[in-house]
Amino acid sequence: MARQKMSGFLELVTVDKALEKIKGSINLSIEVEDVPLSECVGRVLAEDILSPIDVPPFDRSAVEGYAVISSDTFSATPTNPIELTVIGKSEAGQEPTQIPKVSSGKAVEIFTGAPLPDGADAVVMVEQTKRVGDKVLIYSPVAKWRNVSKQGEDFAKGKPLLLKGTRMKPWHIGALASANITRVKAYRKLRIGILSTGSELKEVGEEVKLGEVVNSSKPMLTALIKERNCIPVDLGTVEDDLDKILERLRLGLEICDIIVTTGGTSLGEKDLMPEAVQKLGSPGLLVHGVAMRPAKPTGAGVVNGKPIFILSGYPVAALVGFEVFVDEIINFLYNTKPEPKPKVRGRLTRKLATQVGYRCFVRARVIPSPSGYLIEPLKLTGSGLLSSMTKANAMIVVEENVEGFDEGEEVEAYLIQPIEAPL
Repeated sequence: MARQKMSGFLELVTVDKALEKIKGSINLSIEVEDVPLSECVGRVLAEDILSPIDVPPFDRSAVEGYAVISSDTFSATPTNPIELTVIGKSEAGQEPTQIPKVSSGKAVEIFTGAPLPDGADAVVMVEQTKRVGDKVLIYSPVAKWRNVSKQGEDFAKGKPLLLKGTRMKPWHIGALASANITRVKAYRKLRIGILSTGSELKEVGEEVKLGEVVNSSKPMLTALIKERNCIPVDLGTVEDDLDKILERLRLGLEICDIIVTTGGTSLGEKDLMPEAVQKLGSPGLLVHGVAMRPAKPTGAGVVNGKPIFILSGYPVAALVGFEVFVDEIINFLYNTKPEPKPKVRGRLTRKLATQVGYRCFVRARVIPSPSGYLIEPLKLTGSGLLSSMTKANAMIVVEENVEGFDEGEEVEAYLIQPIEAPL
């Protein structure tokens, strides 16, 4: 089912159609920065990186033992070892020119990471040898290039080391360091504005009177943005007043790349955010109402090439809306792939009913059992119940063309917490 009409909403569209509309209207170029290696983790590469050197820069031993000519060892057995004369030693950091050349019948004692002597083509592990004076007994044959890390085996000079769009992890930093690279070109961090609306909202730590609520969505969204290695920008909390909302949105468009708002997105008299986005400029409001649960009232628009996301005032719906839409656009702007999510399969502990035509995000608990994982859909499912997220350790995504699952049916869920963690 591609789209549905719903009275009051601009158009109730599928998640995929909504993303297509948003991406098609964005016109935003993210500048490139020169970033030192110490600050690279979490950043997205803006160019391919070719290795400037061979890594390792020379043939080196992968183990401790004896560098030999492999053909000298072919007849070695535990009961009939081969005897070779030890003519020297190769240690890590030693100049290769200081190491004697290996010829037939000879061996060089060698340590892990040390240069392979000229003439040698393999290393016998020390566990398969016995030293007797200046001789070494070899108890097992070794194949050519066995226990040797060849020059350029890890990274070859002039070949790709990392590709544009890579979101750098600690092991990527290690790879760059091994190639003696100190700085890289990366996209600057996106600035994401957060605007909360609602006359009833109070900030964390303020006195909350009857009828007022703590603005839990703002610190949650701030944390989500920081977790994505972007920069959160607090655009404030405003009452349900169109002019004040427009003022903050205009400020956000000047200083931010993306704006995320919470509240004012449903169909009530004080739900002013869709109107505000439409008034801001062209193309304005693109989406209002998405065939998903939770977060059906989610809206989105683009103004001056920059995306604006209108998320629900309910924190769970805001969280789902952020992960479905804002995450996707962050990756789109960086031209990178989404972070992989760990997934498990298990049998449902009860029937799970969902509505065809909607993409449903069901909070669940994965429970280990002797026969495999059990997956229990939580009964607390309200969009405002953050306890449902603290109690869950997984999320089941039910696609639009599926009408739920029966008890005992195997389903897939992605983990949001360790399996042992739920309260």
